[in-house]
Parts: sequence; structure tokens; C-alpha cells
Amino acid sequence: MTLTPVPRSAVIVVAAGSGTRLNGGVPKAFVGLDERTILHHALRGVFAAPPAQVVVVVPSTLRGEATTEAHEAAGDRAHLVTVVAGGTTRQESVAAGLAALWGDIETVLVHDAARALTPPAVFDRVIAAIEAGAAAVIPAVAVVDTIKRIDADGRVVAAVDRSELAAAQTPQGFRRDVLEAALAAADADHTDDAALVAAAGHDVITVEGDAIAFKITTAPDLERARALVREAPRPAASGEPATSGAPAASEEAATLPRVGLGTDVHGFGGAGTLWLAGLEWPGETALSGHSDGDAVAHAIVDALLAAAGLGDIGTHFGTDRPEFAGAHAGAFLSHTLDLLAAAGWRVGNVSVQVQANRPRFAARRVEAEQTLSAALGGAPVSVSATTTDGLGFTGRSEGVAAFATALIVPVQSSRVMNVDNGSGR
Repeated sequence: MTLTPVPRSAVIVVAAGSGTRLNGGVPKAFVGLDERTILHHALRGVFAAPPAQVVVVVPSTLRGEATTEAHEAAGDRAHLVTVVAGGTTRQESVAAGLAALWGDIETVLVHDAARALTPPAVFDRVIAAIEAGAAAVIPAVAVVDTIKRIDADGRVVAAVDRSELAAAQTPQGFRRDVLEAALAAADADHTDDAALVAAAGHDVITVEGDAIAFKITTAPDLERARALVREAPRPAASGEPATSGAPAASEEAATLPRVGLGTDVHGFGGAGTLWLAGLEWPGETALSGHSDGDAVAHAIVDALLAAAGLGDIGTHFGTDRPEFAGAHAGAFLSHTLDLLAAAGWRVGNVSVQVQANRPRFAARRVEAEQTLSAALGGAPVSVSATTTDGLGFTGRSEGVAAFATALIVPVQSSRVMNVDNGSGR
């Protein structure tokens, strides 16, 4: 008889939160992404990573449902699963998970069920850093948006140097003894497990995170995750082949290029100067909008999302996303590229037409094309401009309209699945 080695690593999956901001009618981890729950998808990623004890921390009333989800996601690793009831805070839930660990466990990863699409490679990087000698490790991604410090009245106080910022993700990894000691010594709640360990005097290092490991917190986050699940292959549990979230009949179509159309309009009347096609236009009246009102960039975003079947600009950049308030084209297009890459697509080319009396594009057309192309990773962008001979709101110089066409192509033989406290609450 062959004995299965006892894992030295464990993953505590925190899924005890109520998810009030998601408003899904049930605790967040039990909201559906497709025919499966957020928790099930999170566990599929866990079980596609190297073998580890998996402790799932859930509300006490849902231990039965969680056990069923975990065993189905685990496949032939079901013997590694333990399900326990969580507490009223994240630290209480993590402590409950730690209490359920086997004696041989040396490395502990704490993972948010709400980061349901986290690729197995992120788990690999965290474990490797702990094995190389780190006491605490977090995956992190660079902050690409312009960050402003504001006062209580919403006025901008100062810009923040984003080169020193990173967005923390999970799983966060620790030596077991370090995390246990930090929890035992804690005299306050901390924003995440890494902050708890840092407060105990340990250095926390970072490894590369992944854009697809975003946290499902709001309804737009949920729709984004659902769109990605429909398009992307799912990580396989042990002994199970990877499968696509899309119907088998669409597999051939998924290998073909796709075209999307997008349009956007904004009226003049915003604060500051005009931003259009990724450029600032000194002396021109600004467009109004939640962000900078860049109708050209927004039309491109809508065209790309439509081509990939990922919803529309309101799904991903709505007014309930404060991080995009006042954001410029670079932030919108960069985030859209991440969404496309996560779904297995890259930009082929984009064509956009601007309808407006002002500004005059002729002198800056090439500059606009170069700026937009750079924001789209080098994909060709062509910009044309026209007027409507005095007809309509653009003809009356009341605003700007833009119409975009985008071609996207599948990323062949590439990995499709490339701050918040991570509490799952």
C-alpha cells in the first residue's frame, strides 16, 4: 500500500462574511457565479494548486452546504478538507481555521473566498517565498490609477505617489508559528492578516499578484466575475481535466476574432480642462462625467467589452466605483486590457470617430492615436473626426459624441488566468 504524504502546507479559506455590500440574498460565498457558487470557484483554484490541507471557515448555519461544495470541488483531495464555523470578525475566523490545522502543518495561507478566480500560480508564488525563508508574504499588484488624497468635503488635498503603492491580494502566506503568535498577541483588529503580523514586528514581503484575483464585493464585481467565468477555462481539481465555462458548441467560435461596437456621449460643463482621446486640451471646456468625460476612451472601452462579451462600461466603471472618479483614459483602457486578458483576448485594432465642433483634431490626431495605442498595449488605433453640419447636440456645440469599432483576437496557447482587507465581509 502506498501512503500519501502528509502536506506541510494548509490553506484557510475565509468564507464567513455576510456580504452586505453585494446584497446577494445569502452570505457572499454562497452567491452563484454560474451553476456553482463563489465558494466553489474559489476552492477549485485552491485544489488546482499544490496539495495542502484546506480549512474552510463559514457561518455555523452553512457548514453542511460548505462541506458539499468543498468535497465536490476537491475531487480526489476530499480527504484534505475540514469545514469549521467562523467568528464575528476576520481574526476570530482565522483563529478558528488555525485551531483546525494538523500538527504537521508548517506553512499557512489565508485566502479570501471572495477572490474566487485567483489562479493557482499565485498560490505557487506565495508558497515558494515562504519556503525560501520569508515569514510573511502577500501577493500584490501595482496601482495604475492616479490617486488623490481628499478632505472630508471631497476636495483634492494632494496627489499620492503611486510608485510606492500596491494593492494587496490573497492568499497571504505565513509561517504557522508566526501567524499563531501574532494572533495570540493581538490587542486590536487589523485590516488583514499581513497587517496583524507586521504589527507583531515581522517583515512582510510581496510577490506578483494577478489582475484576475480581484475581490467580489459589489454587484458590478459579481457581473465582471460571471462574465469571466463564462469565457475562461476553469482550473481543474486533482484528477479532473480543465473545462471551459462556455458551452461546447461555442468552442470553435472562441478561436475566431470578434468585433464590437461602442458609443459614448458627454456634454460640456465639467470642471477643469478638457480631456479627450487621452489628451489634455488646454483652453477647451471640460466634459462632464463621473470620470474625466473622455467620450473617445469610453467608446473604445465599450467596443472592446462588447466584442469580448464582458458587459459594458457601466458594468465595470459605474458610479459605484469611486476609484474611477476623475480617472483618465489610461486607467480605463488599462483596466479593460486586464479584463480582456483574463478572458483570453488581446486587442487587434481599434477605429474611433469623434463627432464634435470642438476641439479641432487635425493638429493632434497622430498624438491622440499614439496615446491611445500605448494605453492599449501597442494595438493600432485610428482616430477620425467630423462635424454634423450644425445638426443635433454636437452641431450646437453642446458636447462630444464618439463611435468606436474594435477587433479582438484570442490569445493562443497562453495562460488565460494570468485595498481591501481580504476578510470576505
